[in-house]
Amino acid sequence: MHVKTMAGHGVGIGKFCVFSGLLAALLIAPVPTTAAESTRQSITIDEAFAQALTENQEFAAAQWNTGIAEGARTQAGLIPNPELSWSVEDTRSESRVTSIQVSQPIELGGKRSARIDVSERDQDAVAIDLERKKNILRAEVIQAFYSALRAQEGLQLSTQSLDLARRGLQVVEGRVKAGKASPIEISRAQVQLSEIQLELNRARLNQSNAYKQLALITGAKTPNFAHVEGDLERLPYLPSQAEMLARITDTADLRLANTQIQRAESSLELEKSQRIPDLTVSVGSQYDEGLGERVNLLGLSMPIPLFNRNQGNVLAAAQGADQARDLRNAAELRLRAEAQQAFEQWESARSEVDSISGTLLPTAQQAVEGAVRGFEMGK
Repeated sequence: MHVKTMAGHGVGIGKFCVFSGLLAALLIAPVPTTAAESTRQSITIDEAFAQALTENQEFAAAQWNTGIAEGARTQAGLIPNPELSWSVEDTRSESRVTSIQVSQPIELGGKRSARIDVSERDQDAVAIDLERKKNILRAEVIQAFYSALRAQEGLQLSTQSLDLARRGLQVVEGRVKAGKASPIEISRAQVQLSEIQLELNRARLNQSNAYKQLALITGAKTPNFAHVEGDLERLPYLPSQAEMLARITDTADLRLANTQIQRAESSLELEKSQRIPDLTVSVGSQYDEGLGERVNLLGLSMPIPLFNRNQGNVLAAAQGADQARDLRNAAELRLRAEAQQAFEQWESARSEVDSISGTLLPTAQQAVEGAVRGFEMGK
C-alpha cells in the first residue's frame, strides 16, 4: 500500500503571499485597531496587523520621524539671534574708550520662507513615507500570517497521513497473519510509516518557524498564540487590471516621489535666495574717558557677493530637481510593470487553486478512501 500526504493542498495558495506587497499598497482596506493580548488561543489576520502597528519596533522607530520633521520645521522658522559686543581702546583708565554694541542680522531674499517651505515638504515626505511603511508592514503581516496558516494546515495533513499510514500497517499485519499477504508487505508499510513520521517532524518545524516569523513581525519575542485562525480558500476581492493601474497615482510610492520633486524645487529656491547677502544692523554707545563724552553708534554691514554667489549650490539643487523628476517617472514605470505582473500571477495562482480545490483534491480523497476500503476488505 502507498499512502501519500496531501500537504500540497496549500501550495497554490502560497503564491498569493508573494504578490501581497504591491497589492497591499494598491488596495485600501480598513483594518480594526483592537489591542493585542499578551496570550491568546488563536490570532486572526486583523488582530495580527493591529498588534504589529503597536508593537513592531521598526514601525515604532519610523513614527519618530514625524517629531523629527516637526522640530526641523520649528527651527526653520526662527530668525537669527542678535549679537552683543563690548570693546575697549587703550587700557589706561584716563584715556580709554569703551564701546558696547548690539547687532541684528536681517535675512533678505526670502531665506526664511524658503527654509520653511523646504521643511514643510520634508514633513509631507515623512507622512507619506510612514504610510508607505505601514503598507509594507501590512504586506509582511499578510505574508507571514498565510505562511503560518499554510504550515499549520500542512501539519494537520501530515498528521492525517500518519494516521492513515498506521491504519494501513494494521491492515497489512492482519492480512499477513491471515496468510493473505507476504511478510515483506509489513516491512514496506513500516518504511512508509517512518517516512511519513519524518515528514510530520518537518511539518512541525515548518509550523514552529512560521509562528516565530509571524510573532517577530507583530513585535512579540515568542509566539503569543496557539494557532492562527483563517481560511486559505477565502480570497480577497481583486479589482480589474484597469482599476489597479488607475490607482497607481494614489500609491504612497508615487506620491512620495512627487513630494520629493516639490522638495527638490523648494531646495532650489532656497539656494537661489542664498545669493542675496544678509544685512546686519548695529546700534551702540561709545564713551571716551579722556574727553568725558559719550557718542551713539549706528552701523550697517553687508557681504559683497564678488566671488561666492552660491552658484555651485544653485547648480547642484537644479540638478537634484531634474533627478527627482526622472526618479518619479522611473517609479511610475516600475509600479505599472509590477502591478501588471502581480495581477497576471494572481490570476494564474487563483486558477491553480480552483483546479486543486475543485478537481485534484476530491479525486485524490476518493482514491485514498477507496484504497483504505480495499485493504480493509482484504483486496
